[in-house]
Amino acid sequence: MKLFFPSALIAVFAFVADAAPPVAAPALLTPAEKSAARQIRPELIRAHVRFLASDLLEGRGPASRGDRLAEEYVAGQMESLGLEPAAPGGGWFQPFDIVGITSQAPPTVHFARSGESVDLRYRDDYVAFSGVQGPEASTGGGEVVFVGYGIVAPEYQWDDYKGADLKGKVLLMMNNDPEADPKLFGGKTRLYYGRWTYKYEMAAKAGATGAIIIHTTHSAGYPWQVVQTSWSGEQFALPHESEPELPVKAWVTEDGARKIARLGGQDLDALRAAAEKRDFRPVSLGVAADITLKNQVKKSQTANVIGRLPGRDPTLAKEAVVYTAHHDHLGIKEGAKPGQDSIYNGALDNASGVAAMLAIAKAMKALPEPPRRSVIFAAVAAEEQGLLGSAYLAAHPPIPAGRIAADINIDGINIWGRTRDLTMVGLGKSSLDDWIVKLAGMQGRVVVPDQFPDKGFFYRSDQFSLAKVGVPAAYFDAGTDVIGKPRGWGKEQQEKFEANDYHQPSDELRPGWELSGAVEDVQLFFYLGVKVANAPQMPRWKPGDEFEAARQKSITEAR
Repeated sequence: MKLFFPSALIAVFAFVADAAPPVAAPALLTPAEKSAARQIRPELIRAHVRFLASDLLEGRGPASRGDRLAEEYVAGQMESLGLEPAAPGGGWFQPFDIVGITSQAPPTVHFARSGESVDLRYRDDYVAFSGVQGPEASTGGGEVVFVGYGIVAPEYQWDDYKGADLKGKVLLMMNNDPEADPKLFGGKTRLYYGRWTYKYEMAAKAGATGAIIIHTTHSAGYPWQVVQTSWSGEQFALPHESEPELPVKAWVTEDGARKIARLGGQDLDALRAAAEKRDFRPVSLGVAADITLKNQVKKSQTANVIGRLPGRDPTLAKEAVVYTAHHDHLGIKEGAKPGQDSIYNGALDNASGVAAMLAIAKAMKALPEPPRRSVIFAAVAAEEQGLLGSAYLAAHPPIPAGRIAADINIDGINIWGRTRDLTMVGLGKSSLDDWIVKLAGMQGRVVVPDQFPDKGFFYRSDQFSLAKVGVPAAYFDAGTDVIGKPRGWGKEQQEKFEANDYHQPSDELRPGWELSGAVEDVQLFFYLGVKVANAPQMPRWKPGDEFEAARQKSITEAR
C-alpha cells in the first residue's frame, strides 16, 4: 500500500530532519577500555598456564606442596599488578580447614540375597568413598532399595521417596533428572536435582547408610574413567558440623547395576522406566550390600587467594564485581605404572582460568581510573573436591553477599581458535544477559545457550556457590562455531577433550593451543566486569529464578 502526504507536511518533515540530525548512539566501549583490553594477550595467558600446569606443581592437589606453590604464585602476581590484599582479616590468603580422607575400598564388594550373591570389582565395576570423617565407613549390610532418581521436588509434584522409611538402607539411584518431557524439570537441561551432590545429600537426610549412583556416560556427562580418577585417592571435604552424614558414597557401572537388580529379581530397564513417572515408589530389592571402607583421615589447610582493585566511587566502592577461578586440580595419580604419566597437570582445567583472571586483573589496572565499584579477584581452592573453596568464600565473603554485584567465573578457556559464537551457561537466568549479548554483538558474535545442557555445567563450577547465596553469576564455555573450520568441528573438539583428557594426566599445555579465541573471550569477560562495576544498578536474577529469593535475602541482610 502506498502512502500519500500533503506537500506542506512533507516540508515540515524536511525542516525537522534538517534542524535535528540523528544523534549517534553512545559507543559501547570507551577508547580507554579498548586500550586496556589489549593487555590481554595470548603469550600472557600461555605463560601463566606454563607455570601453573608444570610438573613441578605436581597437579596442585589440595593442601599439597604444589597447591601452596600455586597460591604463592597467584598472590605474587596480584601484588606485582598493584592489587591490594583482600582476604577477610587482611592478607592475600583466606585459609580454611579441609579433611582429607583416603579410603581403602575392598577389591570386591559383596551383594547377597537368599543364598545367592554378586561380587563387584573395585574400579572396574564400582567406586566408593567415605562420607564420614572417621576411621571406618560401612553400609552395615543394609538392604538395597531402588529409589529412581532420588529426587524430591515439590514444585514439580515429584517425590521419589514417597515417605518410605529408608533408615539403614542402601539407595540405588539413577543419575541426572527426568528429561523426556520438556515441561518437566528442565527437559534435557540438567538441574541441580540431577547432580550427584544433591543425590547424596538427600540420601543422608533419609538416614541411609549408603547411596550408589548408576553411571552411564549420557546421564553423567562423562565416561567411567572420570569416575575412576575423580573419586579414588584422597578425597577432601570441609569439616562436618551438624549436617547429616552418609557413610558410604558410591558409583556403579550400568552393567554392575543390572547384576544387583537381577539378584533382587528385577529388571533394571523396567525399574528405570517406572521411575520416569510421578507415581513411582521405592522398590526394595531384598539384597544386602556389604561395603566397608577403612579410612585414613587427616586435617590440613588450603586457601583461597583474594586481591582487590578498590573502586573510585565513595559509595559504590563498598560493592564489588567478583572474578573467580579455581587454582587446584587432582594431584598425582595413584598406582601409576613406572614410566606412565602420573601428574594431573590440569592445564585447561583450570590453570587456564586462573591465567585468564590474572590477565583481566592486568587489564583492569591499565584503565586510566578504576571502575566505580571495587573489583575482587579470587583464586579459589578445592573446586575439584566439590566446590569447597568457593563454598567457604560464599560463607565468609570479603564483603557481604548482598553487596557483590556479580560473579564472573572462569573454568577453562577456548583453546581451539576464534568463534562466531560465545556459549553462556545459564543464559536466561539474570540481567547479565543484556550486557553479554551487547558485548558479543560488538565483537561480531552471537551468544548461544549451553551447547551441552544435559551435563549440568551451571551446577558444576564455582559460580554455583556464589549463586546459592544470591549473587548473579556469569559462566561461559567456548563457542563451537570455529572460524575457518567445518560446521561441528568445535563441538567435536570439546567432546574429544572430555572423552580423552578431562581429569586425566593428558590435560597439559600443548603447542597446538590456539588462543586467539581465548583472547577475544577473556576481553569480553573484562568488558563485562567494567560495565557491571560502573552501572548505576546491580544485576538481578530474572523473576522466578531459583536464586531470586536468596538474592533478596542477601540484600536485606547487607543493609
